[in-house]
Amino acid sequence: MRLFSDYRRISLVSPITVPRPSDLMLSRIPFQRVNWINSVFLFIISALAVIAAPIYLVKYGMDWFTGGLMLFYIIATGLSITLGYHRLFSHLSFKAKWPVRLATLIFGACAFENSALCWVSDHRNHHKHTDHDDDPYDISKGFFWAHMGWILFKVEPARPLDNVSDLQKDEFVMWQARWDKWIAALVGLALPALLCGLWSGSWVGALGGFLLVGPLRIFLVQQSTFFINSLCHTLGRQPYSRNCSAKDSTLMAFLTFGEGYHNYHHEFQHDYRNGVRAWCFDPTKWMIWLLEKVGLASNLRRVPNSRILLAEMGEARRRTSEHLEKLAASGVTVSDRSHQAVVELLERATKSYHELESATSESVEMSKDKVAQWRRETSELMSRLAKLTPSLG
Repeated sequence: MRLFSDYRRISLVSPITVPRPSDLMLSRIPFQRVNWINSVFLFIISALAVIAAPIYLVKYGMDWFTGGLMLFYIIATGLSITLGYHRLFSHLSFKAKWPVRLATLIFGACAFENSALCWVSDHRNHHKHTDHDDDPYDISKGFFWAHMGWILFKVEPARPLDNVSDLQKDEFVMWQARWDKWIAALVGLALPALLCGLWSGSWVGALGGFLLVGPLRIFLVQQSTFFINSLCHTLGRQPYSRNCSAKDSTLMAFLTFGEGYHNYHHEFQHDYRNGVRAWCFDPTKWMIWLLEKVGLASNLRRVPNSRILLAEMGEARRRTSEHLEKLAASGVTVSDRSHQAVVELLERATKSYHELESATSESVEMSKDKVAQWRRETSELMSRLAKLTPSLG
């Protein structure tokens, strides 16, 4: 009755206006929570990267000096995020001498992904609360939120930096935290423009240095980082664990200096390697190894092969058991021979798993042949399972 009487009272005073769909959509946006600095900056960088930079390339092209400088900055800033911000400062997966720490902090700032102190705090929260509300880039809130939506809105109340007390004792990290925006602007934007301008002797060259080594490079490096938070929690394989949404993506490994092996990373986050296999594309791992060889890095943390294999075997057993239970409940008819082969493989894998589990807990070294045999069994089990009933997933 109240709604009806309110409607009549309003209708007598003024005509009813039906809100437009656009007005309803805008009313749902929490403008009071928009981080306008981040939003405006990302909009400008994106516009310059996808509009202004291509126009410049079509009109003026790119000389070898600008192209080489752009490539250098992509590698330097990309590795500073993966090797520095991520594996060194976030996960303490190795120790580095001051030249490495300082270089990664300077070029990490040039990626315009915030200071190392704030980046690390967010990332440690991500690992501690993966797929839950306190995860800054929680994939359960949607692909776009995990990709970059979380950057565009303020968190209320703001998260305290109470998980980076170790970094607050690092003078280089704290220096960068105070000056990261200036470092980014001067080294990441002004310096490339200056160098290209001096090389070419013209404002056109300086503009190219600014647009291509600046916004276009920043856009490419940032989007690659963002895809780890979004795509690698959406598509890919989970050979080590399904405890969270993190997935391995070889494609993303090629685009992010080896960060795409995300399922492995979430299961063994303190390993300096993300691509643990010899054939995995992980330039960050190779660079850390090289730094150790020349004396600039030490204490590289590695997960023992037995623990890695144990995780793979455990996940294969869980998947197979679930699949067989689903098969039995569905009533799908399959070849008795195929079914029996999977059951026998599962029994062998279970026996091998317990044998490896016991050896690992007692710190007994297993022979390479034995480990290779178990790895083959695990691979064969997953291969047979995939062929058994593809329709069941």
